[in-house]
Amino acid sequence: MLRRVHYRDPETGKEYVFLTNRLDLSALQIAELYRRRWQVELFFKGIKQNLRIKAFYGTSKNAVLIQIWTALIAYLLPVWVKFKTKAGWGLLELTRLAQTMLLERMNLRALLGLSPPDNRQPVLFN
Repeated sequence: MLRRVHYRDPETGKEYVFLTNRLDLSALQIAELYRRRWQVELFFKGIKQNLRIKAFYGTSKNAVLIQIWTALIAYLLPVWVKFKTKAGWGLLELTRLAQTMLLERMNLRALLGLSPPDNRQPVLFN
């Protein structure tokens, strides 16, 4: 048995119609469940678009988290390099550079115009 639920959003004035088999919940509860589900859908849409994850290779929670964290690192590293570099390169250029020079030995700091690292050991105790 299905139930048709009408809900009008008080903020936007939009009217929504849902079909549900949950006869024990109120219309407001059904609308809240669909709103939360939509937030999950938008989250995964953002992951697929920005992090270029087309499919999850594992099904366990740990496998999915590892894949998301790896994609986040791969996405944020060029952003961080772009922020730190003085060369003014774009993200696409930095990504292509990383792809073409992946197996080459080079001084990345010199190539990107970054200052040399401060190798001095900090003084912990006087």
